[in-house]
Amino acid sequence: MAIFSALDGRRRPLVRMGHPVLRQRAEEVPPSRFGTRALRDLGRDLVRTMHEENGAGLAAPQVAAPLRVFAYQVPAEKGQSTVPPTVLVNPVLTLEGEASELGWEGCLSIPGLRGLVPRHPRLVVRAFDVEGAPVEFAAEGFHARVIQHEFDHLDGVLFLDRMRDMRALYYEDEWEEFALKKDLPIEE
Repeated sequence: MAIFSALDGRRRPLVRMGHPVLRQRAEEVPPSRFGTRALRDLGRDLVRTMHEENGAGLAAPQVAAPLRVFAYQVPAEKGQSTVPPTVLVNPVLTLEGEASELGWEGCLSIPGLRGLVPRHPRLVVRAFDVEGAPVEFAAEGFHARVIQHEFDHLDGVLFLDRMRDMRALYYEDEWEEFALKKDLPIEE
């Protein structure tokens, strides 16, 4: 699987909530586009933009490219290894367990807000890399949360749509000051 560096590619402008591309189902990448410069560039650009925006993930619709592609990275935590910047194309998820694990999420297309979102604790991913090689792996914890968040973007779903209680929606400054002091599950 191709691994991209945050130094490759170019930064693309982000679209924010309200842009129609964020509410539509993204298109499958046809097999004829695998291994093309355009798909490689999109992958590199997603990684670069995600890195420069300090995000854990970024889906192609967030840069106004309505394709089923996303990039993500996961820092090492709680005994899990670091997941380097990774680009997945045409992913299919098999979710395991109930969507009952609550965790805080933010979104580069909804800047300044954090919300408490339920997610499945584990999943299996089947996808392709930008060259068209099949990829399959299992993920759990924060790794699974990031993948579900980015996958939602491919279906026009925002984290706000998944929230059970809008009282758990905070501006980031207030989240740091007030929510972190409560006995709520916190993803760090």
